[in-house]
Amino acid sequence: MSDITVLDGGFSTQLSTHVGERIDGDPLWTARFLVTNPDAVFATHLDFLRAGADIIQTNTYQATIDGFVKHLDITEAECLEIIRKAVDYAKDAVNIYSDEVEEIADTEHVTNRKPLIAGSCGPYGACLHDGSEYTGSYGTRVSREFLADWHRPRIRVLIEEGVDLLAIETIPCVREAEAVVDLLKEFPNTRAWLSFSCRDDGKSLADGSNFQEVAVRCYRNALPGQILAIGINCIAPQHVTTLLKGINSGNADDFIPLVVYPNSGEKYTVSEGWKRESEVLSLHEFIDEWLDLGVRYIGGCCRTTAKDVERIRYRVDARRAEKKY
Repeated sequence: MSDITVLDGGFSTQLSTHVGERIDGDPLWTARFLVTNPDAVFATHLDFLRAGADIIQTNTYQATIDGFVKHLDITEAECLEIIRKAVDYAKDAVNIYSDEVEEIADTEHVTNRKPLIAGSCGPYGACLHDGSEYTGSYGTRVSREFLADWHRPRIRVLIEEGVDLLAIETIPCVREAEAVVDLLKEFPNTRAWLSFSCRDDGKSLADGSNFQEVAVRCYRNALPGQILAIGINCIAPQHVTTLLKGINSGNADDFIPLVVYPNSGEKYTVSEGWKRESEVLSLHEFIDEWLDLGVRYIGGCCRTTAKDVERIRYRVDARRAEKKY
């Protein structure tokens, strides 16, 4: 793929502008608002579309059967219905946005005229609500079969409800990555990107495995064309380049599309929440070097907003005009 696709930003950060209350720290995180305030979920999707996102993600990162059963005291069937509704809210936002675009006289300057919906699938660690999506510590305690069985119901519902692709994201350990790649083969007509949770050392997955080795292996072991891109999300922008550099330095025929959506550079702990340790450049200031490395999907993760998506859109459109990718 030669074009560049703009993703949305941090859902919880943008959602907070609509609900005016604390979201981080809730064991269901933004998924609770699928039940308590679906209008705010819809509005958040619309914010990102209006900012220029080509793809918006469903609010299902932490929408899991385990979490809903435990914290909402509902049945498995009711849990799956909430996930279906999450897709509907994203579709509603796309429909409203499409109507808005039709009313614009000069639609040629609207670069995201036909946005897509990605079904967000966070890791098993997210439902544990202990920060383990940033450590991958559970990877040695559960089997590949367990992880595939855990991911399967949500993936199946998202596909049945009509998402355009899947966002398999913040995967912190090699066992879970391999389990998901195998699971996707059960849905051969489904496309996905696979994005990892990495350490700040410039080389490792959260569980200590070599990022590039695992990511490239997963890409090559998937069904042909099923993995659209591999990459990283929810990491400080200044650590991205080192992790990606070299993946696409070989033969052009071996080009692997990359996906990147970093956080704002702040650190998160369960006990203290988000905390800025030092001043870092905004993610949009790294865009040119990432695109040069083969990044073809780019957006923002935690603590980024629709305003960040606007900045990304502006720079991506400039690159497209310059034909430098």
